[in-house]
Amino acid sequence: MGQPTHAFSDHEWWRSAVIYQVYVRSFADGDGDGTGDLAGVRSRLPYLAELGVDALWFNPWYRSPMKDGGYDVADYRAIDPAFGTLAEAEKLIDEARSLGIRTIIDIVPNHVSDQHPWFRAALAAGPGSPERDLFHFRPGRGAHGELPPNDWPSQFAGTTEPVWTRLPDGDWYLHLFTPEQPDLNWAHPAVRQEHEDILRFWFDRGVAGVRIDSAALLAKDPDLPDLATHPQPHPFVDRDELHDIYRSWRAVADSYGGVFVGEVWLPDAERFARYLRPDELHTAFNFSFLSCPWHPGRLRAAIDTTLAEHAPVGAPATWVLCNHDVTRTVTRYGREDTAFDFATKAFGTPSDPALGTRRARAAALLSLALPGSVYLYQGEELGLPEAEIPVERIQDPMYHRSGGADPGRDGCRVPLPWTAGMPYAGFGSRGEPWLPQPDDWPSYAADRQERDLDSMLTLYRRAIALRPRLGTGPLTWLPAPDGVLAFSRAGGAICAVNFSATPADLPAHSELLLSSGPLDGSGRLPQDTAVWLHA
Repeated sequence: MGQPTHAFSDHEWWRSAVIYQVYVRSFADGDGDGTGDLAGVRSRLPYLAELGVDALWFNPWYRSPMKDGGYDVADYRAIDPAFGTLAEAEKLIDEARSLGIRTIIDIVPNHVSDQHPWFRAALAAGPGSPERDLFHFRPGRGAHGELPPNDWPSQFAGTTEPVWTRLPDGDWYLHLFTPEQPDLNWAHPAVRQEHEDILRFWFDRGVAGVRIDSAALLAKDPDLPDLATHPQPHPFVDRDELHDIYRSWRAVADSYGGVFVGEVWLPDAERFARYLRPDELHTAFNFSFLSCPWHPGRLRAAIDTTLAEHAPVGAPATWVLCNHDVTRTVTRYGREDTAFDFATKAFGTPSDPALGTRRARAAALLSLALPGSVYLYQGEELGLPEAEIPVERIQDPMYHRSGGADPGRDGCRVPLPWTAGMPYAGFGSRGEPWLPQPDDWPSYAADRQERDLDSMLTLYRRAIALRPRLGTGPLTWLPAPDGVLAFSRAGGAICAVNFSATPADLPAHSELLLSSGPLDGSGRLPQDTAVWLHA
């Protein structure tokens, strides 16, 4: 069985870890009801150990009405019955740890489900009650309170729906996402105390870290002013009050040796770096790299910018090619426009799967060679493409709230193929999966790829196993022909990627460690191919 990339006693494992994102609902179905669950994950832990990952990041697994894929949490201390039980989660954390794999959970602090006890109590208590102070309830504007309290836009791309919902008693409540996700009032001490208690609850159960959803949205201007007339400082994005919240969280994490990764989308590098100061978050997701097109100059700029953003605070960069919210890498890189702009990728946008796969293989070696940690979304190691979901089967609220203008995110959430010859490609034994699998899904099955020395799975296994040889030192760019990116790492490792149509000579080296595809007949690097070398 494969071994994790880094020693488990290393307290700074997160600085260079390979972290595998598990979207439980689509990972593996242990009880055959068509929905992935913790039993399914536990059954596949040997596979994840063989892959060589250091940690698993789980999307929200809490009790939820699932109006937004579990990001509408009704109870942070209970596992959703569709996934299993709290006892099973504890077993999973322990079993993973025994294989050298840590567990990272997802916390959703901006909002809760409208079925959360706090919100139900607020509805029952009525206007002006202390229960409503935990949220953002306001009277409306207009002669009869018929207009929303302000002009804030929805955080769901592609929709212009209001972020306020009016109740029969006349009050409006704020929800930056769906009406089923009321925003919490983070100026209230009970909200802060509750979340610190939730962190302790899960650290007590052995989790190693926490990913923070929508980390820059929690704090709101108490006056809730119109965005049009008060654009700066922004009334609900990246407010200074957030940093006191995360300093308090960091104190909790430090008492357990836990780590944080924040979902922080900010264009300002200096503002972004503030979240990564030594007494705040440990890491944050790197969205500039994820959204970058397959272009050498743009990618180099994204890499340089990312490293420069992190350098002042000594935080490691994170590298991500895709996740549960974006178009899968193989499909995106096979399109004419390889940048990520989800709202413009309508159904039927052409993609060349062979081209996309070749580029995705090269991108895997590029991302795994960069200094910092790497997040790998489930199925990425299988080279899965984006699936087109029949309109009548789409469940993502992003699609429905946009009136179909946005294709939604279900295409990257289709249940995984494990065994080519089994029903539903081995995802589950009996029930039809909650999202339909494409007809060609068995061709991507893990069992088939395990036997193929040239498969995407084999490439990822080899790369993760070899990654320690690249070391943990900084990156140094090397001279290279136009259209080629080449850099070295301390210790003598070299990564080179050719984006141009002209085959390129390899940098001087003593050993070819790994290649994303075959070299040409003259031993040169073809287009859309990457290599790892040792000087």
